[in-house]
Amino acid sequence: MTQPVLPPPPADANLGASLDETGCTFALWAPRAIRVELALIARDRSQINHDMVLGDGGVWSVHVDGVRATQMYGFRVHGMWEPKTGQRFNPARLLLDPYAKAITGGVDYSGPIHDHTSESDYLPDTADSSHAVPISVVVEPTPAPIPLASPIAAQDRVILETHVKGYTLKHPLVPEHLRGTFAGLAYPALINHLQNIGVTTVELLPMHHFVSEPFIVRAGLSNYWGYNTMGFFAPHAAYASVGTMGEQVDEFKNMVSALHQAGIEVFLDVVYNHTGEGNHEGPTLGFRGIDHAGYYRLTDNMYDDYDVTGTGNSVDSSQPGVLRLILDSLRYWVSDMGVDGFRFDLATTLIRDEQHHVDHNHPFKQALATDPVLSKVTTIAEPWDIGPYGYQLGAWGPGWGEWNGQYRDYVRDFWRAQVGGVQELAARLSGSPDLFEYEGRPATASVNFITAHDGFTMRDLVSYDGKHNEANNESNRDGTDDNRSWNCGFEGETDDPAIIALRQRQVRNFLTTLVFSHGTPMIVAGDEFGRSQQGNNNAYCQDSPISWASWAEEDTWDELAPFLGNLTSLRAAHPALHPHDFVHHDPVLDAKGKDTKRWALAWLNGTTGEMGEDDWHDMGRKLLGMYTSTADEAFILWVYSDYEPTDLTLPPTPWGSTYQILLHTGEESELPLPGEVLEAGSTLTIPGRTAILMQANVAPVAKSVSKPASPVTAAPVTGVASLTATETPLATPTTPDQTAPESASPPISATPVTQTNTEA
Repeated sequence: MTQPVLPPPPADANLGASLDETGCTFALWAPRAIRVELALIARDRSQINHDMVLGDGGVWSVHVDGVRATQMYGFRVHGMWEPKTGQRFNPARLLLDPYAKAITGGVDYSGPIHDHTSESDYLPDTADSSHAVPISVVVEPTPAPIPLASPIAAQDRVILETHVKGYTLKHPLVPEHLRGTFAGLAYPALINHLQNIGVTTVELLPMHHFVSEPFIVRAGLSNYWGYNTMGFFAPHAAYASVGTMGEQVDEFKNMVSALHQAGIEVFLDVVYNHTGEGNHEGPTLGFRGIDHAGYYRLTDNMYDDYDVTGTGNSVDSSQPGVLRLILDSLRYWVSDMGVDGFRFDLATTLIRDEQHHVDHNHPFKQALATDPVLSKVTTIAEPWDIGPYGYQLGAWGPGWGEWNGQYRDYVRDFWRAQVGGVQELAARLSGSPDLFEYEGRPATASVNFITAHDGFTMRDLVSYDGKHNEANNESNRDGTDDNRSWNCGFEGETDDPAIIALRQRQVRNFLTTLVFSHGTPMIVAGDEFGRSQQGNNNAYCQDSPISWASWAEEDTWDELAPFLGNLTSLRAAHPALHPHDFVHHDPVLDAKGKDTKRWALAWLNGTTGEMGEDDWHDMGRKLLGMYTSTADEAFILWVYSDYEPTDLTLPPTPWGSTYQILLHTGEESELPLPGEVLEAGSTLTIPGRTAILMQANVAPVAKSVSKPASPVTAAPVTGVASLTATETPLATPTTPDQTAPESASPPISATPVTQTNTEA
C-alpha cells in the first residue's frame, strides 16, 4: 500500500492546551500541514487567530499570554487539497483539538460541516464552519479522584455495564437536576443499589465526548450509546449537571471518588477504533481536517476509507502519532481521572498493522503490557471487528480479559433447550478453558455475559422471538436476527400470569448460571429489575423511554434485584464459587496434605454420581451438575433445561454426607426449603427449567454437628427459596475413609460448537 508513515511527535512533546503562570501553550501534531492557526474563540464566536510554529516531529505550537481556563479554541489547518493522496486540508473548517480536555457546543447538521461541497466530494467547501461545530475548552488541572482503598481481586469482580444517562434519568430518589448525569450516578441512593446487588465494578458505556451521525439526526433521532467519539480526553459534556466549560471534568472526578469510597471500581468502554466523522463524505470536525491519511486507514487508492468497523472509518493505530494519542488518552484517564480499567470496543481494529493485518505483537498491545501506568489496570477486549480475520476470541493472551460471545450464545440456547447434550455446557460453566487456558491465563479472562447493551435486555430475551426495531426508522432492517431468544409462548408483554412466571423463572436461570459460572460475570444495568426495550435489539439511537431504565414499574419484576443480591453474596462468600484460576479434575487435599477423596471439579449426572462416557455423548441430556470443592467446602450447581420434571439422586460420599439447597430458581413449594438436610443417595424431584445451588457437607468427623440454618426471612424473594451467604449451613459429618467412585474422564476442554459472531 502507499499510505505514508508519518513522523511521530517527540517523546517530550506536550500536546493539547497546557496552562502556566503567564498563559497557555497550544500544541498540535499535524506533520503534513503547511500552516496551522490557533483560533481563540469568544462567547459570541468571534475569533482571534495566532499562527503556530512548526517544530520537530510535525508538532505545531504557540504560547499565548493571558489565556486562562474556560477559554474556547480550535485549529485551522492549511495544506494540500488532494483527496486522491489522502490530503483534505481545508482551513475553512474549525477543528477540535484531539487532546482537548473539555468540549462544548454541538453540531449544526444543516451547517457547513463537510470539507467538500454538496455537488462533489472532490471540491473543497470554503464556507466557515465555526458556528456549526463543537469547540475545545482550556481546562485548569485539578487533583485526581480518591483512589480505591484496596484493589478488587479479579475473581471477586462483578461488572455492571451501564449507561450514565439512562440508568439514572428516571430514578425516583435521585434529585431531578442530577438525573442523567455523572453526579446522578454518584448519588447515594444509586450507589446503595449497586452495593445491594453485589456490583464491584461499573463499566460505563462510552462517555468520551461524542456526536450523532448525520443520517440519525435526519431521522429525528440521536446517538444514545455514544459509540461515535470526537474527544478522547473529554468527558461527554451532556452528562454534566452544572456546565460544559470544564465543569464536566470535575463532576466526572467527583463521581469516581464517590464510587471508589463505596468500594466500586470504574471501567470505561472506550472507542478508539473509529470516530464520529464517518467516511470522507461525512462531517469534518477534527481528525480528518488535521490529516485524513494520518488518522484513518485508507484503501490503496488513498481516497476511500478502509472500514473494518462498520462505521465509515477506522482509526489507524499503525501510525506512531495516532498510537501516541491513544496511549496518552489512556494514561490521562488513569492518572488524572482515576479510572481503573478499560473495555476496548472492536479491539481487533487497534492491533491491525500498516497492511491492515491482525498482529497480536502490535505496539499497542506491547505498550499496554509494559507501560508503568497502563500495565497496572484491567484491560478487556471486545475481541472482534468486521474486517478480515477480525474474530479473535480467545487470542488476546495474558493480561487481557475478553468478552466471551460463545458463552452468551450457548447459555441462551441451553435455557431454550436448543442444544444437543451438555459437553459445551461444561466448558462454558468452567470458564471456557477451550478458549482461554493457555500461557497461564486465568479463568477470569473469560468475561461471561448473556446480555449486553447491543441486543435484547434479559426481559426481552424471554419475551420476544424477533426484534421490533420499528422506532429506529429503518423498517426493522437494522439489528441482528440471531437473537437466540424465546418468548415463552406469547410475543411481547402479556397479562397471563403463567407466562409471566415462566419468563421470570428463565431470567432467574440466566442470572444464576451467569453468577456461578467460573470467570468474570457481567450484568447489564436494568436486567436486575426487568428493564424492557419493547423488543428493540439495536437501541443505539433511542435516547427515549425505550432505553431509559424505569425504576418504578408497577409489576412483579422488582423481586429480581434481591434475588441477584443473594446470588452475588453467595458467590462472594465462598472461594469455591469464584476461583481465579482454572479448576481441574484434581484431588483436593486437606490442611495436612491428606487426600480428601474429593475432586476440585467434577461433573455429575444426577443418577449414579459422576458423568460417564455415555452421559457425555447423550445428545438428549438436559441436566448437568457442576461440583466444585476446596479443602473446606463443596458445592453443586445443577442446571436443568427440560420442561418436564425429573428425579435427581444426590451423589454418595465422599462428594458429601448430606446436602442443603442454598438457592433455586423455581417456586417456593417445588423443592425442599433452604436449611433442610438432604441425605446422600436420596432422590428428589426437580421441576423443569430450574437451576439449584447446593452445599455439600464435607466436614471431618471431629467437627461437632450443629442444627441446620433456618431459611432466610430478611429481604425475602417471593416464590424463590434461598439462603444468604452469611447463613452457612451445617449438617452431619462425613466419614473420611470412604473412597470416591470410579469416574470417567470429564471433558474439561470440551469441544466448542462453532458459532458465528453477530455483534459488531
